[in-house]
Order: sequence, then structure tokens, then C-alpha cells
Amino acid sequence: MRTIQGVSVSAGIAIGTVRVLAAVDYAVERRLIDDPQAEMDRFRAARDTAVAQLKQLRDNVAAEFGENKAELFDAHRLMLQDPDYAECVEGLIAQDKVNAEFAVKSAAEQFAAMFAAMDSSTMQARAADVKDVSRRVMNVLQGKRDSTAQDGSVQGDAVQNGIVQNGIAQNGESHIIFAEDLAPSDTAQLDRAKVLGLVTAKGSANSHTAILARTMGLPAITGIGDAFDPADDGHVAVIDGTSGAVFVDPDEATLTEYRRRKAEAEEHLSLLRKLKGKPTETKSGQRVHLYANISRPSDAAAVLANDAEGIGLFRSEFLYLEREDWPIEEFQFDAYGQVAQEMGDRPVIIRALDIGADKQVDYFNLSHEDNPALGYRAIRICLTRPEIFKVQLRALLRASAYGNIAIMLPMITSVQEVRDAKRILEEAKSELRGERIDFNESIQIGVMIETPASVIMADELAAEVDFFSIGTNDLTQYTLACDRQNPSLERFADPHSPAVLRMIQMTIEAAHRHGIWCGICGELGADLSLTDTFLRLGIDELSVSPTSVLPLRNVIRNH
Repeated sequence: MRTIQGVSVSAGIAIGTVRVLAAVDYAVERRLIDDPQAEMDRFRAARDTAVAQLKQLRDNVAAEFGENKAELFDAHRLMLQDPDYAECVEGLIAQDKVNAEFAVKSAAEQFAAMFAAMDSSTMQARAADVKDVSRRVMNVLQGKRDSTAQDGSVQGDAVQNGIVQNGIAQNGESHIIFAEDLAPSDTAQLDRAKVLGLVTAKGSANSHTAILARTMGLPAITGIGDAFDPADDGHVAVIDGTSGAVFVDPDEATLTEYRRRKAEAEEHLSLLRKLKGKPTETKSGQRVHLYANISRPSDAAAVLANDAEGIGLFRSEFLYLEREDWPIEEFQFDAYGQVAQEMGDRPVIIRALDIGADKQVDYFNLSHEDNPALGYRAIRICLTRPEIFKVQLRALLRASAYGNIAIMLPMITSVQEVRDAKRILEEAKSELRGERIDFNESIQIGVMIETPASVIMADELAAEVDFFSIGTNDLTQYTLACDRQNPSLERFADPHSPAVLRMIQMTIEAAHRHGIWCGICGELGADLSLTDTFLRLGIDELSVSPTSVLPLRNVIRNH
């Protein structure tokens, strides 16, 4: 058995035979031409054909995966139609008197290098896109037929971008695909009935290829680098899309374990098939919005796979906890924007920085506290160190142009804290307007209700915000005066306590008096023994771990 560690880009388990896709050599001969105008006409005709092909591919993807996933290929068409791109190609033809194929390849390399040099990983990922669309134009110029059939399946022995199929479309057997790299159009054109999973030497977790793999439900791993070996073709492999592990020629113990895990996942998938697309609604017609909690951008795939209606809690502090230095605005914008794009129209509620207490970060240089749970944490850090808070708010606002983002303020105890946070938010908005950067002017603001003070002040707080989300973990801790990090207090820290449940009831009633919605994003939301209670209290939304979504929907629909 050979074990390879890559980067997880799409969760799931695949077990099967490896098929290595060999990249076709895209060498283009440089030829001097006598008639630059004729060569420019060749380029324009090829570009128009490529645009038409992308339109077909876009329609295929939209029909199978939805309009928001098809937007990628709208972006590809716009890239080809960009005046700067055309000007670069035609300029090379006119000045150097070279053939159109060579000019397209040279232009692609120039634009790809420009994108790759940018600080934003989102823009860096565009380097692969510009190469993808340029290769499509080169295919047309070289007389290679497009592989996009009307049904979107792969036809013949090649997919777009010159990845040889090696018989995948002909022999009827499903395979795990190993490749140096896959462009978005390659991935979109793969026949899902014949592909079990993807492993590539190159690529990134936020590339369009990775997003498509997640959308298609294909376990996928990237970044295995030099471990990519064409000699693996025909060997048995196991890939774990959650951990990023690849096992070539697995031993019996590994096979047995992963077969067990795969069977469990398929049982969960069976539940998904029954409930996917069904409303989270009781038999009497009471509607509840069922969202999911995440900690990292890559978790969005699980939200979609489990058919949650949105993200009710994105714990943004993990962007800080997993680094050794401050996450700059561009880094945060990439993370929030990636999730917003992936979720499409579904809500994405992002909790503002919640550092402190049990979540310590060295570079924050926080002083030692005897009781950190009651100390300098969450909104208190945000308001006293606005230079940190504003960086996050700017990133959140910028990302709001790409999806349905809302901001949630943690650890609120007073109306003044909300007003101070809104003032800093307005400063960030004003700065972005001055820089002519787009954002959602009416972005929603909510607060986490997780202190007795916020429950008592709920009527006044409701007048300031758009929604409440009850953080039951901390609300239990503070209501019962039990440190949730202290295992010896477990018998006293009862989240089912009537005191805690009454706090929840008071919060819901205050929200509804003021016409805003109220949800729960703490662990109690997934406690099926309390679902009946929450429905009776009139809860509007429950946000739970992705794997808890379907069991909870099942209980609600049977209520």
C-alpha cells in the first residue's frame, strides 16, 4: 500500500480502479504569416465558435446543477469577449506577424501570469480559467472538434483541454480519475456515471474545478504533486475526500474500514434522496428554516450536500485561529466570497470575530485572565480594537456583493455595543463607497443572544437589528453559572434546565413582538428531544451541523 497526502477539496469516499488521464501536448508552432488581417479574422471566427460552445456548456451545467453553478461559464465567455484579451491577441498577430494559434497561447500565458501574481487567491484561480478558455480557442483554430455533446457528456476519446479519456466513455466501468490537472470545462464534461472521484497533482481548494467537483458530489483531492504517477493506471485505490488521503493498492484492513465508512455514507445519502428539496415544515404547516453551522470555507460543500437551506453560523474566528499572523482583508474576502458564491442565493450568516475565552490566539497578545469566559472576548475585542474589526467588516461587505451574506455580532450585553458596532460598520461602508467598491448596502445585521443581559434587553435590541440567533452553549453557561470547560460541573450544566428554556422563550417572544426572526445556532438546535419544544415556542430557524440537517428535517416533517 502506498499512502499519499493531498488537499481535500470535495468530501466523500471512492473505492475503485485508477484511470490516469494523460494530458495532450499543447505545443503550438510559431509561424510567420503574410496577411495579419486574415489571421485576425481566423482568431475572431474561432473565438466566436468558442463562445458558442461555452454557451452550450453553460446551458448543460445549468440544467443539471442550477443557474448559480453555470455562472462560471458566463464568466468564461466574458473573458473571451474581453477587449483587452482580444487586443493582446490581435496585437501579437499584427506586430510579430505570427499565426493566431501562437498569439492566443502567448496571450494566455501573459494573462495567466498577471492573475497568478495577484495577492488574492480568488484572482490567482483565474489563471487556470484564462488558460482553459484559450485552449478552447486553440482547439477551434487547429480543427479539433468540441467534445461538448448536447447532453453534456464526454464524447469520443478526449475532453476539452486535451485530457485523453483512455476508454472511460467506452468500456462501461467506473474509475477514480488521476490527472496532472483538470480545467473547469474538463470537470463539467465528465460523465458522472463513469467517474467515482478525482485526484490531481495541481489545483487549489477554491478553484472553479474544486467547486464543480463539490457540486457534482465527486470526492476530490488535489495537490498530490510529485506523488502523481502515471504507472498507477489500472491499480486499485481508495480516496478519502475529507482527510485528503489517497491509498494506492490498499491493504485489506484499509479496504474493510473504508467500505464500512462508505456504507454509512450511502445510508445517509438514502435519507438525503428522500428529503432533498422537501420543505422543513410540520404536518400542520409550521415552517422552520433549517440552516447549517460551519467553521471553514470548505465546509460549505457539506452544507449543500445535506440540503441545508443556508448557513446560520459561519465561525469566522477559525480564519484567525489557524494562522500565525493577522489574516489580511484580502485573505478574509477570499474566504467569505468563496462561501457566498458557492451558496448562491442561500443565506450565509457570518459571526464577527469571537476570539477569547476558550479560543486563544498568540498574536492577539491577550493578557492572562483568571476567568476568561467573563473576560476580554468577542465583541469586546472588536469594539476596543476597531482597527482589527474594521478589516473584517470591509472583507464581509466586499463579499456581500457575491452572495446573500449577513453579519452577526457575538457576546452582546447592551444596546450601546450594537450601536458602536454599527457605527464602525458605517465607517467601513463609507470607505468602500469612496473606493468605488461594490457591496450590499442593505446587508442584514443580527446579534447572538447568549447572555442573560441580552435576553433581558431583547426588546430594545430587536429595535436595532434584523434578527436574533440564540447561542445556547454560552447562554446555558451564563444562565446556570457553570463553566462549560469544567468537566466536574457537567451534572449541573443542564441545557434542558427550565431556566434556559425560559430564556429561549423570552427571546423568541421579544423578536416576534418587533417583527424580526429568531433562530438557534447552538448545540441544542440539534437536540431532537427538544424539537417539539422549540416548535411550540415558535422558533423561526434552527442551525445545526451539516450532518444533523436531514435527521432534524425528518423529525420536523413528522411532527
